[in-house]
Amino acid sequence: MEEANVEQLKHRVSELESINDQLLAELRYLDELLKEIGFEEGLITLKFAAIELLEQDHEEEG
Repeated sequence: MEEANVEQLKHRVSELESINDQLLAELRYLDELLKEIGFEEGLITLKFAAIELLEQDHEEEG
């Protein structure tokens, strides 16, 4: 592999690691906010609540 390609790949990996860090920080912050407003387990509880609402909607339509 050419050295230029290796450097490009290293740069891209660095960019992706930075994006990953930002996304993880946002998810952690959102999880904490959800816990503060009453979702006991944060994102997990929100996910289950959303699924339950969707299932209720499908039952009402059917």
